[in-house]
Amino acid sequence: MATTIKDIAKKVGVNPSTVSRVINGTAAISEETKEKIMAAMKELDYHPNILARSLVNGSTFTIGLVIDAGNSDAYANTFFIQSITAIEKVTQQLGYNLLITNHTERETENAVKNLVLEHKIDGIILPVSSITEDLVNLLNANQFPFVVMGEPDQSYTEGNWVDMDNEGGGRLAVKHLLDSGYRHPVLFVENKGTTFEQKRTLGFLKALEENRIFPSGNSIVENCSGRDAITLKIEKLLTDHPETDSIICTNNIMAYHVLQILRQHRVSVPEEMGVITFDNYPLAEYLDPPLTAVDIDTYLLGEQVASTLFDMIKKKNRKEEATLIETKIIQRKSTEKR
Repeated sequence: MATTIKDIAKKVGVNPSTVSRVINGTAAISEETKEKIMAAMKELDYHPNILARSLVNGSTFTIGLVIDAGNSDAYANTFFIQSITAIEKVTQQLGYNLLITNHTERETENAVKNLVLEHKIDGIILPVSSITEDLVNLLNANQFPFVVMGEPDQSYTEGNWVDMDNEGGGRLAVKHLLDSGYRHPVLFVENKGTTFEQKRTLGFLKALEENRIFPSGNSIVENCSGRDAITLKIEKLLTDHPETDSIICTNNIMAYHVLQILRQHRVSVPEEMGVITFDNYPLAEYLDPPLTAVDIDTYLLGEQVASTLFDMIKKKNRKEEATLIETKIIQRKSTEKR
């Protein structure tokens, strides 16, 4: 026989109405009682009737997440997967389901429009690459809860968004190098068209200015995509600007190539050249030498995005705000000059 609310209430020693309120999230219950009820539900293998809950609350108990399933690089990206994992964890803890929907550049608006107007979800998370003026207008017109994951450009002036503090990360990388004894840092950028690399570049330039290091023609090296391109950039840097003593890479794949190429050119790291990367790639600590990283906690990013959306759904937060999550340095041997 299936477990009922009464079974849960009897085991915990509370009224069935208390269990119901925890399941439906309709009233404030102490964390201690809530944890006991959730533990009993798990132990007794209780599964709420979603259809019945929907009829009572007018809720689907489902949120949407838009992703680009056609982007194989995204699915291979550990950081992207961490964000999705965190979103799903928060969603399940609150008794909701996560509906992941694919998008293409032309079909995003139709996909989201159908989910919203057909009342299939209670809120939605949108990657910054998916937002358009028409889509934002549609969501706002229907007073529909949504959160953007990633920092939009300046044309987007309304709604909630959450991102890592990439500009702060750029400043932090420079400060770490200077504190470690390096004096002539250079930034390697793969694609300056992306918002996060623009922000990292801005933070880098502001840190140079704050420390009275005036950027020269070699301070930012662009289009560092692929081993061959990076090889040419490093060879030119070593020939034309021998004073360069440290390199900041805006992603870890680039940093891996930089370490390999410097070794081939008999440039010792960290003694002659410090190397630091954004993103604490799982293998960063196993490289030779172990790689210092500006840690981008994308799991925390996913948690914050989901929490912001559920606050909006429960009407705890309807104000428009931007949330930036701080970065931190994970120091390893690649910048131990001193």
